[in-house]
Parts: sequence; structure tokens; C-alpha cells
Amino acid sequence: MTVLVTGGSGFLGSHIVEQLSRAGRPVRALVRKSSDTRFLRTLSGVELVEGAVDDAASVRRAAAGVTSIVHAAGLVKARSGDEFMRVNRGGTQNLLDAALENRGALRRFVLISSLAALRPSDASGTPVPEDAEPRPVTDYGKSKLAAERAALAKKSELPLVILRPPAIYGPRDREILAFFKSIKLGVLPLLGSTQNRLSMIYGSDCASACIAALDRDVPSGSAYHVDDGSVHTLEELIMLAESAIGKKARFRFHLPRKLVQTAALGAEIYGRATNRAVMLTRDKLNELFEQWVCDSTRARSELGWQPQVSFEEGVTRTMAFYREAGWL
Repeated sequence: MTVLVTGGSGFLGSHIVEQLSRAGRPVRALVRKSSDTRFLRTLSGVELVEGAVDDAASVRRAAAGVTSIVHAAGLVKARSGDEFMRVNRGGTQNLLDAALENRGALRRFVLISSLAALRPSDASGTPVPEDAEPRPVTDYGKSKLAAERAALAKKSELPLVILRPPAIYGPRDREILAFFKSIKLGVLPLLGSTQNRLSMIYGSDCASACIAALDRDVPSGSAYHVDDGSVHTLEELIMLAESAIGKKARFRFHLPRKLVQTAALGAEIYGRATNRAVMLTRDKLNELFEQWVCDSTRARSELGWQPQVSFEEGVTRTMAFYREAGWL
């Protein structure tokens, strides 16, 4: 009854592996040779397999004999649109091919996609429905949509569920760390309006939704949005973070889009010169100034899942982790 988790050493993947381990379920985690696996090695019943989703041979080895797969690995930044496609779409295809070789034993394939695979909300911040016409605005979103389509093409052959979380945050997440650091410094650059609406989900809640998708008997090809059940604003996030840190970001300033575009171009030039992926790109700006809102009503009803951590509590817990880990 082993569950394969790709991206097991990553932020979301580590929470999935942790919850499976604590439930006494055998886990096989696919991790890169360069991954930091210290946390995973503290958990019981976890087997580490070196490899990468874009390496078909290592994917086949990792998937051999497992009864379920949670595909949480993927790139959130890349050196090009082609690299996004190669890893996010191509890696998913490798997992699907390996799952088909093992289809007699496989009970569930859970693909972790993203709200970015669909589209931003409209100007009023209306939740994007699961069946909305996809219009991704970034290369990342396009690659996640391509991964979904590759998976859905196999839904008659594999028991498949797709989850589309919005922004995920919590302990062990390094992406939102820069935001907390800015507030601690008292200097907070802002992109877009602080009244922009967005959905969020705490890392452990997203992980529990992944496990619910493993275990619940729902039709193959079902796709669900998962969030914490509320809609937030950037202003709310700022206020909660300031409260948790105990310091206000007194120097706030809005960055004009043209200025951020120039900064993004500079980051891209640096990335090309150093052959590194950078997060801030001109393509990424198509996402950063938008509103991203979803509704997890269907997931809560059909998967029998409920988020447990409110936004306020989640921000407090995240801040406490950063302090304890010495990251902030």
C-alpha cells in the first residue's frame, strides 16, 4: 500500500509525506540528488528514491509496485517556457506512463496542478469555477494546463484526480519568506492594489486535501479547487504579518508596472548570464497584478475534506516557524 510522492523534499510534498508517515502509511519519496532530505529522514516509514520527474527511468523505478501516486513535483520558476513544459508537462507524462505500466495495482493518481492553469478572477474578484474555460496568463500556468490535459487524456485508463490550489503558504515555505523579511525591515514594496482579492491555503491543509483525494471514491478525471474557505486581501495579509512580527512596515510604496517590468528584465538578464531560473520575470508580471480567487465547496463536499487552519492562525504559525528555524 505504498504511496509515491514526487517532490517529496519540497514545501507541499514534505507536508504530504509527513502526514502519510504519521498515519502509518508507507511512503516512497522521489527526490533529486541535490535535495535537502534532512527533514524526511526524521520520519518513519519513508523510503527515499533519487531521481527527477523529467528522468523517465528514475520515475519508472520510483513508481514500481506502488498503489497510489501524488504528483506534487514541478517548477515554479524556470529559465524558459520550454523548460516549464519539459518538466511540468513532460514530467507528468513520465509519471502517467509509469502509472500505466503499474495500472493493475494503482488505486489513485493525484495530480497537483494550480489555479494558474485556468485564469485570474475578474475585476470583482469572483471565484473561478472548476469548469472555467482555461486562459492561463503565464508560461507556468500554460505548462500546468498542459499537464492537466495529458492526465485527463488517460482518465479512462487511470483513476485520476486533479487538485488546483491557489497560493500555498506555511512552515517550510521559502517563497513568501521575502514578504515577511520586508515587513521586518519596515520597507514594503507593493505590486498592484492592497485590496486585490485572493484565495490562500495553509500547507498542511493542502496536504490533507491531497490525501483525501487519494482515498475518496470520486469519478476519474474529477478536478477540485482547495482553499481555506475565505477570501482575503493583500492588506489583510500585511496586517496579520505585521501583528505576528510585532513591527509595522511604515514605509510602503507602490511600484509602477513599467518600473517592475524594467526590474524583471534586469532579473532575466542576470538569469541568462548565470544560467539560473529567476522568479521575477516579465511573464510572471502577468500573474502578480491580478486577483486569484477560487471556491473549495465541491472539494469539501465530495472529498469529505475540511481546512483546519484559519488565515490568521496560519500566518502566526508560519511566523513562529521562521523564527524558530532562524530564517527571519
